[in-house]
Amino acid sequence: MKLLSTLSKSCLLGLALLAAAPEGHAQSADRKTGISLYGSTLQYHGDLGSEWFKSNKIEYGGGITLSRYLTPGLDVGIAANYGDMKFSTKVLQGTPPAIRRFDANVTTIGVPVKFKLNNGWALKEDAIFAPYLSLAPGLMIASSDKYSNVGAGEVLLGNKDHYAAYLQGAAGIALNFSPSFGIFVQTSQIYATTNTIDNVDAGDLNDRYLQHSAGITVNVGRAKDEDGDGVADRKDKCPATPAGVAVDATGCPLDGDGDGVPDYQDKCPAEKGLATLEGCPDRDGDGIRDGDDKCPDTPGKAELQGCPDADNDGVTDADDKCPDTPAGVKVDATGCPIDTDGDGVPDFQDRCPNSAGPASNRGCPEIKAETKKRLDAATKFIQFELNKAVLKPSSYPTLEDLVKVLNEYPDYILSIAGHTDSQGSDAYNLKLSDDRAAAARTYMLTKGIPADRIESRGYGESKPITTNATAAGRALNRRVEFDLVLPEEATDAPKPEGEQK
Repeated sequence: MKLLSTLSKSCLLGLALLAAAPEGHAQSADRKTGISLYGSTLQYHGDLGSEWFKSNKIEYGGGITLSRYLTPGLDVGIAANYGDMKFSTKVLQGTPPAIRRFDANVTTIGVPVKFKLNNGWALKEDAIFAPYLSLAPGLMIASSDKYSNVGAGEVLLGNKDHYAAYLQGAAGIALNFSPSFGIFVQTSQIYATTNTIDNVDAGDLNDRYLQHSAGITVNVGRAKDEDGDGVADRKDKCPATPAGVAVDATGCPLDGDGDGVPDYQDKCPAEKGLATLEGCPDRDGDGIRDGDDKCPDTPGKAELQGCPDADNDGVTDADDKCPDTPAGVKVDATGCPIDTDGDGVPDFQDRCPNSAGPASNRGCPEIKAETKKRLDAATKFIQFELNKAVLKPSSYPTLEDLVKVLNEYPDYILSIAGHTDSQGSDAYNLKLSDDRAAAARTYMLTKGIPADRIESRGYGESKPITTNATAAGRALNRRVEFDLVLPEEATDAPKPEGEQK
């Protein structure tokens, strides 16, 4: 019953310490030092007899062990135990028979070397159930009283201190409930190098005893944790976690949605997303996170907040009233080509984008019939000195009227064509006609018309309007003609040799 009482008390003490212990693994590289307190029972075996495994033959003791973690499978320490060991027996010789007994206080100090099965290959190092074997050499001090009963009385025959080396072999089981607390039970046999603990020397090293122990172990130490996340470096798979970031059991930042982007970097921690989008999802795969995507189910453009634009005009398809606009054409807010002058001809097709005109004339104003008459009539009033490119003053009013015409039609240019009759050489006539056309152009430039709005060409005698056989015909063929044309309709007729205007 005493053994059961001792074990019960040890278990209650162990449970109390367990409640106060932090969670984690048993004695390990993080908590290398273990302190064990235990109660023990001693059972003698020697020259006088044996108490082994007899429940009514039990003596009690206790001890302390200080151990140090070396490797996952090996601890070494120092242990001290104090206990009582006694035995009594009848001596059959003599009448009446005498009773002989001894009572020894046994102190042992040893160096236990523990071989653990929770070494990482037989069992996990952090296993709760952890069997082990132990071998402990040490020094024993036994203070032994020798008694003898003779007749009705007991006589103390003497006291003697015994000093001896010993070897203790043990087997035990530890239950590691937390990083700093566990309980254990162990049974061991101690062999001493003396045969006189019982004060009887029968010639052989016969004195030995069993020691059964039960107790608690408290592990102390501090794990190395460079990033301060509460996970020891040796188990930290993410050893450089920034300060203050919540981590899991492996020391890696928490990733609640499991998308590979840790919560502290995840802009969408409750939804699986992409690392390239800071953990946010992108259903349509257009590179724009769904939260910022106005068209999350249709691939689109970032500048349009994720919405598509088939004709690339900068207006989303949903808002585009002209979805097939040619590439590069400027459009308005509805996606339709800009029509600056509002004539119904978009600018990219309008030859006169700043002046309203019919589509039949590609957006340019049509020349009025009255203006055409003025242009036709002007030919009759342009006069030059004989065989020269010098304007007669009578030509000036007509040219000034043509300046007004140009101002009325700002999108047009004035084409001036010089012609001659057939008299003279072709080269002479070509140059003369060109110079006369140029003279008319020069006069109009002095009236403020930009140079790029008037062109002049000479055609010589190549384009007669009537016969050169009569004086009247030749007079009609000697002429300067005026015409309003759009820039792209300007003539590309060759200049006379050596002339560039």
